[in-house]
Amino acid sequence: MTTTRVSNANMMTFREKLSRFSWSLFIPMCVVLVLSLVVLFSAGGGSWFPFAMSQFLKIIFCMIIFFGVAFSNIKFWIKSAYVWYISALILIILVTFVGNVGMGAQRWLSLGFINIQPSEFIKIALVLALARYFAWKNSVELSQFKNYLIPILMLTIPFVFIFLQPDLGTGISLALITIGMFYIVGANKKWFLIAFILTLMAAPAVWYGAMHTYQRNRIITFLNPEQDSRGAGYQINQAKIAFGSGGIVGKGYMSGTQSQQSFLPEKQTDFIFTMLGEEFGFIGAFMLLMIYTFIVVILFWAAKKCRNRFGQLVCFGFMLNFFIYYFINISMVLGLLPTVGVPLPLMSFGGSSLMSLLFGFGLCQNAQIHKDQQLSSKGF
Repeated sequence: MTTTRVSNANMMTFREKLSRFSWSLFIPMCVVLVLSLVVLFSAGGGSWFPFAMSQFLKIIFCMIIFFGVAFSNIKFWIKSAYVWYISALILIILVTFVGNVGMGAQRWLSLGFINIQPSEFIKIALVLALARYFAWKNSVELSQFKNYLIPILMLTIPFVFIFLQPDLGTGISLALITIGMFYIVGANKKWFLIAFILTLMAAPAVWYGAMHTYQRNRIITFLNPEQDSRGAGYQINQAKIAFGSGGIVGKGYMSGTQSQQSFLPEKQTDFIFTMLGEEFGFIGAFMLLMIYTFIVVILFWAAKKCRNRFGQLVCFGFMLNFFIYYFINISMVLGLLPTVGVPLPLMSFGGSSLMSLLFGFGLCQNAQIHKDQQLSSKGF
């Protein structure tokens, strides 16, 4: 894109920005956040502590970030896209050497008063960097493989460090986001086939040489969950029991036996969807899925309506990120995929995931506010 016209972002008043704010995206986001507090209150045994109040304070803080990002100048995010990526990458590398170990993985970085999980931030930073990189590439450049080498490197470096933490779920998410971005910008279809074949060829080496024993056990348990029902298969079997026992309408709020009696592990984080299903039944779980689907559709149309390529790619990239988040988590807790550490977006207890998601929603709102602004590559 080579022209810059329509309303200038620097001259746009707050009232003008507010008039372009996407309430159709904001409202369902808030509905899920409120639902998360409802479920976390139940997870705490009918108390605001230890989960619901902590999450409420995190939501307030992250909302400030959300609005700050949403109403800022889009040019700031274009100019600083690589800075955000490099910053997130540095945090990923630091975790490898000085990170805190929890639940068998070295994924958290202590800032003294709070622990953060940098792997959550790299998802959004990667989307931002890839959007910046591809925004002004023309069709000829996008047809040449050499112009994908830098994006492949952008994926490979954090992927390796995240895989070593180990955090297989986030690593897979990063790879899928990047592949999706490549498809969106128009990469040659035969490259995807070649990549798939190379992945299959590398699978045995990864299985025997790179994966930890517990990771292999998770995959084996996925194929045969009854094989070790009290060991590796315990989580998924309890999740199935809890979700299935909810039936159509659920057992009632704060009346789930598996979750309230602590048979369900990690009910406030990775397995919160199962707790929702046990207490609110198929109807409650289905309604959450419909809200998630609605958010994805709104993000898709937000991308289609952007007249500048950067905004389009940011919305498409975050849409992929959000979809992959909930698709993997829900498939995991229902036994449709092996167990990996992926939280349920906007629902699971925790600050890093929430912060990265609201940051991403803020970027998409920013793209919507500036959707009519055409941007040139000059100055960026």
